[in-house]
Amino acid sequence: MSRIGKNPVVIPAGVTVEVANGIITVKGKNGQLTQEFSDVTVTVEGDSVQVDRSSDHKDQRAKHGLYRSLINNMIIGVNEGFTKSLELVGVGYRASNQGQKLDLALGYSHNIVLEIAPEVTLETISEKGKNPIVKLTSFDKQLLGQVAAKIRGFRKPEPYKGKGVKFVGEVLRRKAGKSA
Repeated sequence: MSRIGKNPVVIPAGVTVEVANGIITVKGKNGQLTQEFSDVTVTVEGDSVQVDRSSDHKDQRAKHGLYRSLINNMIIGVNEGFTKSLELVGVGYRASNQGQKLDLALGYSHNIVLEIAPEVTLETISEKGKNPIVKLTSFDKQLLGQVAAKIRGFRKPEPYKGKGVKFVGEVLRRKAGKSA
């Protein structure tokens, strides 16, 4: 039995969960999320959601813990929300935003302008003497991770000086470089 899948997901106050025709809908103060599911059964009992599987087939075992985690992330997202912060490390690296448009100067010949999805809240923090930070907030964890990975992909941190776009708190493997 899946260790993650067998644990019930607790539904906090102010969050409603509905299951119908292979689609689960979670509504809360931050928004509404839907997720299709297959090969498992999802039941709502009082203030908890239980994910069960009917057999030990490989597909069902794989999806058991997956759908439990997805439902848990949906409930946390509509109730509290998620935040990811990216740090721009490098001389001349800058970030600014105009509404949902993120403008990045990452050492290329041109600035990179990225239109951020409306579900993601964008904030740029630039303090003198510190690296610029791009702060992303959303109730959809999958979309948030996708947007953050896209921004990081413009200039991944390199292993010698650590220059590039990295997550705040990310530990990079550094290399020694040339030895004299």
